[in-house]
Amino acid sequence: MKSAAIFALIAGVVAFLIVSTASLFTVQQTEQALVLRFGEPVAGRGLVTDPGLHFKVPFIENVVYLDNRILDLEAPKQEVLASDNTRIEVDSFLRYKIIDPLKFYQTVGSIERANSQLGFILNSAVRRVLGEANLTQIVRDDRADLMLKIRNQVNQEGGRLGIVAVDVRIRRADLPKQISEKVFSRMQTERAREAAEYRAQGSEMAQKITAKADRDVVVLRGDAQRQADQTRGEGDAERNRIYAEAFGKDPDFFAFYRSMQAYETGLKASDTRMVISPKSEFFRFFGAPNGRPAPVPAPQ
Repeated sequence: MKSAAIFALIAGVVAFLIVSTASLFTVQQTEQALVLRFGEPVAGRGLVTDPGLHFKVPFIENVVYLDNRILDLEAPKQEVLASDNTRIEVDSFLRYKIIDPLKFYQTVGSIERANSQLGFILNSAVRRVLGEANLTQIVRDDRADLMLKIRNQVNQEGGRLGIVAVDVRIRRADLPKQISEKVFSRMQTERAREAAEYRAQGSEMAQKITAKADRDVVVLRGDAQRQADQTRGEGDAERNRIYAEAFGKDPDFFAFYRSMQAYETGLKASDTRMVISPKSEFFRFFGAPNGRPAPVPAPQ
């Protein structure tokens, strides 16, 4: 009898622990929970957003945990035809958040299924929006506006899933490899043509500058030579004027001075040889200091 009581007590404690464990659940800070009773949310406490320890009716109610953080979705790379018939490869991603847990649970049930459906929705929105833009708008001019349009379209279709798209980004938008190689080759050819054109223009400008410099040199030299000749002529004229004045004041001294200069020039020490009569007019100052011949004595 005593053993049966102990067994019953142990069984009661075990049952109590099982019931107590089944009645408690914990919500983490990164989670939100749905308390369901036969698949429907419990009135008044169907959604639990506060982290901590919470209670439920055991064996009747169950708890579904959903992430309350911003979630990422990497879309597979796809090829899009732009409005200018240019094929581009687009790599995009989506950030979204669950705003209606019940709708989310009822429509998709899990993050994996939600990502699968959102991937199709994102790819469709990317094709529609980018198909209305040309390559320049996609790559450079209107990229931010296009990403905003894609996000709005994702929200229109993703609202039925209980989520909201926080951000949509186009990570890369490139030409396919075959087209990229052709474009790169065409760019190389174009740049080579431009380089040759610039070199030709530079060579032409260099020749013009060189010709102008040569012409300026000739003009400057001509002007300098003209000024030099003019100055030299003025100097010679001034010298001749001075000589003329000096000759006019003392003709004998001038004749003597000029003869001395002629002797210095003609009779240098470097083996000078002259065949000339000593009685020549050139040596007149050798015979008389005044340069005049001596008077011939009268015959007696």
